[in-house]
Amino acid sequence: MSFSPAIRIDGDFGLGLFLTADHARRELPAEYGTLGLDAHEFERHIAYDIGVEALTRELARRLNAPAVMAGFSRLLIDPNRGEDDPTLIMQLSDGAVIKGNYPMSAGEREERMQRFYRPYHQAIAEMSDRVEQTSGKAPFIVAVHSFTPFWKGKARPWHVGLLWDRDDRATAPLLQRLRAEPGLVVGDNEPYDGALRNDALYRHGTCKGFAHVLIEVRQDLIADEKGVLEWAERLAPMLAEINSMDEMHVVRHFGSRTGPVDAEHRREASVPAIHRP
Repeated sequence: MSFSPAIRIDGDFGLGLFLTADHARRELPAEYGTLGLDAHEFERHIAYDIGVEALTRELARRLNAPAVMAGFSRLLIDPNRGEDDPTLIMQLSDGAVIKGNYPMSAGEREERMQRFYRPYHQAIAEMSDRVEQTSGKAPFIVAVHSFTPFWKGKARPWHVGLLWDRDDRATAPLLQRLRAEPGLVVGDNEPYDGALRNDALYRHGTCKGFAHVLIEVRQDLIADEKGVLEWAERLAPMLAEINSMDEMHVVRHFGSRTGPVDAEHRREASVPAIHRP
């Protein structure tokens, strides 16, 4: 059976919206075995974002939106890191030594980039182009992730967090809607900061001026079908409503808190750029 670096989900490209899931899967090509890890390590967050594939598929179904998911474990190479990021290929992750990643020759690193990392990003770029061409407007990108309930022995209080850099067109209205839900603890750039240079949304959203948001759901809340359905039922109507806003489909360059935006990925705006402090 062939191993695909990118898994595409069909949908209505005319909606102007598509989903991504960088850490949806824990699979490795057969020739990599288990990278020297015990099998149980692939049940943990170090291998993939627990619950994200199911949530992405359910959101895509409810929204009738296309999606693209990485088909490989982040232990092989992390598609949500820049090519020059030292955590691109992890050798130690949350106490687990990844023997298959050490030592890492320059040739093997480039092999993984060519076979897995770059084809996944090419799939996102192609989907973005198709959404834009079909809908006639700039795409709105929703990245789906999940985070561990505990980190370094400390409980994380958030049920969901939204990550962003300087473009809050989608984040602000989604934060407002989530915070209106009784009992939800919602993180704003928690549990992580959304300004990460050359990560997936930096490349495909920030640099191109496309509206985007990264949603992080706590893993214990989407670890089973009941939780997935609950969160899909909550998020899908919110995303559909936000997608209907004209501001989600205009190219605007906000820049990045990480520094000047790379010209390599930048797309010229069709309207005057807006810069916010």
